Amino acid sequence: MPEGKIIKALSGFYYVLDGEKVIQCRGRGVFRKNKITPLVGDDVVYQADHDKEGYLLEIKTRVNELVRPPISNVDQAVLVFSAKEPTFSTSLLDRFLVLVEANDIQPIICITKMDLAEDSREQIHQYAEDYRNIGYPVYLTSTESGSGMEEVIPHFQDRITVFAGQSGVGKSSLLNAISPDLKLKTDGISAHLGRGKHTTRHVELIHINGGLVADTPGFSSLEFTGIEAENLGYTFLEIGEKSAECKFRGCLHIKEPNCAVKKAVENGEIASYRYDHYVEFLTEIKDRKPRY
Repeated sequence: MPEGKIIKALSGFYYVLDGEKVIQCRGRGVFRKNKITPLVGDDVVYQADHDKEGYLLEIKTRVNELVRPPISNVDQAVLVFSAKEPTFSTSLLDRFLVLVEANDIQPIICITKMDLAEDSREQIHQYAEDYRNIGYPVYLTSTESGSGMEEVIPHFQDRITVFAGQSGVGKSSLLNAISPDLKLKTDGISAHLGRGKHTTRHVELIHINGGLVADTPGFSSLEFTGIEAENLGYTFLEIGEKSAECKFRGCLHIKEPNCAVKKAVENGEIASYRYDHYVEFLTEIKDRKPRY
């Protein structure tokens, strides 16, 4: 049976990419019966009577799946933050990094509008260095037609990529700069709310530089619903690495004695703001109301 990947879902039809051709498929009733919704990004087995139309027969095991946007098997996320308008926030970036790491997605950090950040440029370069030292690729771009994005584009090869990050930072503008054929609608920042207006609708994977990129921003929900307190440290890579040296297994790096993580914060090996965000997120997870 032929296999392919769903690159678009619209009005009950699933568009399956198989090599160079795209087959319009419907889902079998068995999916509805088993409460399975095929997602963009799914690797599927399908049956086609001819080259244009067919049926989905099977959905292969997913590596991961996101709720917003509904997409599966994501390899990497370009996390887009602006240096200014809205102001760069390490707390928000760390929140996104936790969600991305928890879903086994490789993050790429992109800080836009560097040309507008005269007063904070030095500080942002320092943050960029901190995140590079942790092991993350960090790219700084200017507002001029996504200048600086040419360094990000090679990362798309053979991967499924989503864009995510603050509202109003110009994710759609960046995608348009990378692939002008997209002509994605862009709105400015709503001055009243100080956040961008949502301009994207259904999900579609588009071909860019030998890979597939989702044409809609991801992670509109930033709650840590699926993350347990004991696993949070592993989503902060440098904390996860240091925790192997803690005296107690299962150390949460708060009040425990002989904690290698707290010692690394004191020594400046781990940035204090990263540790503060870890503590803040840990409190949030512990205070979470149980769902029944």
